[in-house]
Amino acid sequence: MASLVNTRILILSDTHGDALKRTVTTSADVAIHCGDLTEESKLDEFAAAIQLLKSIDAPLKLVIAGNHDFTLDDQAFERVLAEADPSIDSDLLTKTYGKLGDARRLFEAADVLEAGIVYLTEGTHSFTLKNGARLTVYASPYTASVSTGWGFTYNPRDPAQEHTWDIPETVDIAITHGPAKGVLDYTDSRTRAGSASLFAAIARAKPRMHCFGHIHEAWGAKKVTWRSEFSEEPSHFTDIDQDESELIESLSTLRKGKFDSEDDIARKASKRTEYEARGSCDASTGIRKGEQTLFVNAAIEGAEEGDQHLPWLIDLELPKEIKNVESKKRRRSSSVGAGEKSSKHQRIKHDVVEDRGSKE
Repeated sequence: MASLVNTRILILSDTHGDALKRTVTTSADVAIHCGDLTEESKLDEFAAAIQLLKSIDAPLKLVIAGNHDFTLDDQAFERVLAEADPSIDSDLLTKTYGKLGDARRLFEAADVLEAGIVYLTEGTHSFTLKNGARLTVYASPYTASVSTGWGFTYNPRDPAQEHTWDIPETVDIAITHGPAKGVLDYTDSRTRAGSASLFAAIARAKPRMHCFGHIHEAWGAKKVTWRSEFSEEPSHFTDIDQDESELIESLSTLRKGKFDSEDDIARKASKRTEYEARGSCDASTGIRKGEQTLFVNAAIEGAEEGDQHLPWLIDLELPKEIKNVESKKRRRSSSVGAGEKSSKHQRIKHDVVEDRGSKE
């Protein structure tokens, strides 16, 4: 059995260009932002999001886009520009949104890379963490939408556009912008907003964790235990053992409810105070790989103006990196004679980031 390394992961999503109102007091081994870095995909919003990521105490910060971040999606950006009011000054548009590729290039700047910020395209990516763990993630920014004004969308009403979620069983964490149907995806109108095809892919791969955002009001975390028998068309009705699953926290477990007793109100207030003092909501529950998945909706933006939910701080056991002696020798020899700056970038390239099978 492979050795496991306890790994602390900070998860957030849907910050929409805002800074966190509460300071996260605990360092993490890796931070994950699940998209909607911006509200209107403006360059200054991306700059603010990058500053937020830089402020997080973690050596590696993984980032995906969301539907609001349409300037990171060239096809969507081209559509938006084509549909723009012709009376709008083109220089002003360029100053505000940039040209094709400008938003993406913000994440390729030397200071951004040196801060450990890695923008992920759709696909599978592997990383060696500084704590000695090996992390393999699947990333996808795509969400279902019938509107053409957003980025990274597909039309759920068109079978020809149904998205393919190519999540291998070797993945530790699935990072998507939107939720899977049936888990932490209830909207205020009490409808399920998640993707059925994404749920099926998660159910087949059974990663240790699936983190996402998009549906702000469904913030929370749930430890799902899978049924032993796999259904032909997986769904939250057929494939989750609800009796063995556990809701860790949600907005309803932390906020005053209509029928709460005085004890309930006091208990919730105490939990909120504790979490807010730390700047995060914690989950350290053990996950059995292949049998359970921790689902985390980490949407930060709340329903009211200025309201923010807390990011999640998760303790997860990951497989220990098996070091290859020859690979280490090659890494050492490749940096001999390099200057200080190139040496630093070499360490980033070899010891922090190694992408496999990512899709552009």
